[in-house]
Amino acid sequence: MKFLVSAVLLLASFFPVPGFAADARTIRLENAFTRSAPAGGVGAFYVTIVNTGAADRLVAVASPVAGKAELHESVSVGGVMRMRGVADLAIPAGGTVKLAPGGYHVMLIALTQPLTVGQSVPVTLTFEKAGAVEARASVAKPGAIAP
Repeated sequence: MKFLVSAVLLLASFFPVPGFAADARTIRLENAFTRSAPAGGVGAFYVTIVNTGAADRLVAVASPVAGKAELHESVSVGGVMRMRGVADLAIPAGGTVKLAPGGYHVMLIALTQPLTVGQSVPVTLTFEKAGAVEARASVAKPGAIAP
């Protein structure tokens, strides 16, 4: 009997169970963009995260064009907009989360190169379950609210 249970568990480990796992194929990144900025400065990265799988969490961000990248949110405190870092961001099962001006976004700190209008830059978002997913962010003009 123990052998049969072990065999079934081993066999089951080779097949994904819907609703219990997420991978990079369940996370899609759309409309990724950033704004032009000088080398040494800071930039902000925006993207729409579409999750077609189980609930997940965005846990890390990185880009080779920045010395450091951090997940932030903009909040109104006493009528004044402020930015604060956040450790992670919930991505609901079958849901969409927008990182957009005035809300959640990725700060690209200590840019290693200028972000020039018309070029694109890589940004990697790492999810708790889906792992690393790369986006190519188009560089838009200063003040742009969409790519």
